[in-house]
Amino acid sequence: MNGSVAGGGFSEEVIRLTRKPSGLGFNIVGGTDQQYVSNDSSIFVSRIKKDGAAYLDGRLQEGDKILAVNGKDLKDLRHKDAVELFRNAGYDVSLKIQRRLQPQNGPVGHQGDGESGGLPLAAMLVPGLALAAAAICIWLRYRQRM
Repeated sequence: MNGSVAGGGFSEEVIRLTRKPSGLGFNIVGGTDQQYVSNDSSIFVSRIKKDGAAYLDGRLQEGDKILAVNGKDLKDLRHKDAVELFRNAGYDVSLKIQRRLQPQNGPVGHQGDGESGGLPLAAMLVPGLALAAAAICIWLRYRQRM
């Protein structure tokens, strides 16, 4: 990633997109009038549209916080004002984004393959084993009564 690590487990990156006839290819949420995250009126990417400019570029992700558009800070903007800023941003658009870093599992220096592993194995096994143990206990008590 062509970015820097900011304090608090975040990274920042500048992404340049070229507008397509259908737009930049993503939706936003947030703003001072409709906070997406509690106590944070920032603008966030809510959806990447398939085959849009952002999708084809591949760097912008759902959940990214957009800090600036073409150098203009998005802080303290109403949602509709942010939308208008994107609409009037021109053909070549520069986005400064912030992304929460994902914790890495494994030894120090290990880099994951970027795929989410889903639920940890223990989170799936423990309930299953508990149900199996309960079923065995019930079955044994039933057999003793016969």
